[in-house]
Amino acid sequence: MLNHKIAHELLNEAEQIAIQRKVAIAVSICDTHGELLTFSRMDGVSVQAGLLAQNKAYTSARDRQPSGNLGAWARETGKQLSYWTDPKITGFMGGLPIEKDGAIIGGIGISGLSESDDEALAKQVLGQLSLSPD
Repeated sequence: MLNHKIAHELLNEAEQIAIQRKVAIAVSICDTHGELLTFSRMDGVSVQAGLLAQNKAYTSARDRQPSGNLGAWARETGKQLSYWTDPKITGFMGGLPIEKDGAIIGGIGISGLSESDDEALAKQVLGQLSLSPD
C-alpha cells in the first residue's frame, strides 16, 4: 500500500535528482484512485507544469500504465483523449504507475522537462526505491 512515508520518499528522491542535475520539476504522487498524496513544484516551474504533473500521476494510477501510452493510443486510433470522459486524463509522457510486489499502488507524475526526460526521471525515482515495474 502506498502510504504517506513512501509518497514523501518518492517526492524527495525526485527533487534530489533534479537538484543534482540543476533542473526544476513538478512532482506529484497519488494513490490508485488518483487522489493526490503529495505534490511539489520547485522554484521556476510553471503552474501549468504543476497541473500536468498531477494529471500524469492521476492518469498512470487510474489507467495502470504510463501516461504516454494514452497519447500514443490517441495518435494511432485518431481518437481524442476526451474519449475517456475524464478531463484529468492526459497523454503526455512523464506519468508512471507505482508498483510494489506485483500490484499497482499509485502513480507518479513529473513535469517541467521534455516529455522523455520527465519519464526517464520518474523511472529513475521508482528504480531507486525499488518500486519500478521493470
